[in-house]
Amino acid sequence: MDDPMTARAAVVTELRLSSYRSLRGLVVPLTPVTLLTGPSGSGKSTVLEAYEALARLGGGEALGEVFGTVSGGPSAYVPQRARPDGQGRRGFRLGCTVDGPAGTVHFDVAVQAEPELRIAGERLTGAGGRALLSTALRDPARRTVQAEWHTAGATRVTRAPLPDDRLGTALLPLRVAGTTEGQRHVLAAAEQVVVALRSAFACDPRPETMRDPVAYADGMLRGGCDNMAAVLRRTRTECGTRHAALVDAVRAGCAGPVTGLTADLITVTGVTGARGGMGRGQRCGDPHDPRLVRALVERGPCTPGTPLEWLGDGELRYTALALVLLTGPGVLSMDPADEVLPARQALTVLADGMDRAMDRRQSAELRSLAARMGRRGHVRLLGTVRDADEVRGVGDSAGAEAGGDGGEGKEEVAGVSLVDLGE
Repeated sequence: MDDPMTARAAVVTELRLSSYRSLRGLVVPLTPVTLLTGPSGSGKSTVLEAYEALARLGGGEALGEVFGTVSGGPSAYVPQRARPDGQGRRGFRLGCTVDGPAGTVHFDVAVQAEPELRIAGERLTGAGGRALLSTALRDPARRTVQAEWHTAGATRVTRAPLPDDRLGTALLPLRVAGTTEGQRHVLAAAEQVVVALRSAFACDPRPETMRDPVAYADGMLRGGCDNMAAVLRRTRTECGTRHAALVDAVRAGCAGPVTGLTADLITVTGVTGARGGMGRGQRCGDPHDPRLVRALVERGPCTPGTPLEWLGDGELRYTALALVLLTGPGVLSMDPADEVLPARQALTVLADGMDRAMDRRQSAELRSLAARMGRRGHVRLLGTVRDADEVRGVGDSAGAEAGGDGGEGKEEVAGVSLVDLGE
C-alpha cells in the first residue's frame, strides 16, 4: 500500500521536447526509475539537459542564465535545419506533465532563440484541458509578454504584463492573491509544477576530481561529487541509518571486503590548492575552516583501509551515485522548495552515463538500489545508459523479469522503465 504522505508528492510524469537541438516532437514518459538508451547522437543527454533547463527556469532563473551561456549562444539549441518564420524567428518548445495534489497539470513553454532570446508563449493547463495560465508575445518591441490567468471571481480572467525572460508560472505566487476559488486553483497548479521541477539534482560524478583531500566544512554534495569525502563524514555522524545502507551498497558493488566508510582529518601544509569552497545551496560548516578530510574504505579489523583515491573510476562513480540515491536535498548542493513540506516533494536525480566505467555487477546493483528507492516514493531517477541489453539481462544467467510493453520505445525491466530513443 502506498504511503499516503508520499502519494501527495508532486512528480514529473512526462517530458516533451520539440525542435530542441536534434530532437523533434519527442515525448518521454517518466516513471520512478527511467533509463534512456539509444545510439550515439540519439539525444539521451539532450533529454537530461532539457529537464535540467526546466528545473532551473522553475527555480526562477532567467532565460539568459539557462540558455545564453553555451558556445554559439541560444541558437545552439535550435536544429540547424529549422527555418525561420516570416519575421525571422527561430526557437524551440519544452513541456512537462506533473501529477500531484492539484491533479494532473500540463506545462509548456515556447522559447524564441532568434533574433533575440525571450519567452514567446507559455501555457499551464489543468484537468479537462482548462487553461489556467497563458502568455503570449504580443508586441516584439516590448520586453514583456501578455499574460492572463483564471480567476473565477467577479472577473473571469486577470490580464497583466509579465517579464519575457522568466517563467510566468514561477512568478504567479507573487502576482495572485488567492482570494477566490479560481485563484487558489491556479496557485496550487503553479506551485505543483514549480516544486516538481525544482526538486531535481543533476549528477555526473567525475573520478578525476574525487581523489584529492577536500575541505572539512564542504559538506553539501555537488553534481560532480568532487567533495564526496566531506559528505561521507557528514552522513556517518548525522544519519547512521542511511550511512549503514550506503556501506551495504558499497559492499555489494565494490571489490574486496567492505566493513565501513570513514572520513578522517589529515595534516597538510599549505591548503591553498585543496578542493573545497561552498557550492550552490551550501549550508554546512565554516567556509574558512582550513582542515582537510580524506575518505577511507574500511576492510576489517586486521586489514588496512583503502583510501578513496585508490579506488577505480567505476568504484568511485558507483559509490557517489549510491550516496546520492540514499541521501536527500539536505545533503545535496541544490535549492529545494523549503516552503513546501518534504512529504510533498520527491527528489529527481538526473544521471548522465549511469553505467559509465562500471562493470555489469555494479550497474545491476545501482539499478536495483534506484528501483528500491523509487518504490518508496522519495527519490526518482532519470538516467542514460549505453547497453540496453545489459539492463534487459540479455546474456545474464540470472535474467531480469520483463513486464509488458509500456508503449513505443518503452519497456519495463525489473522495476526500471527503459526508453529507447533509437526507435
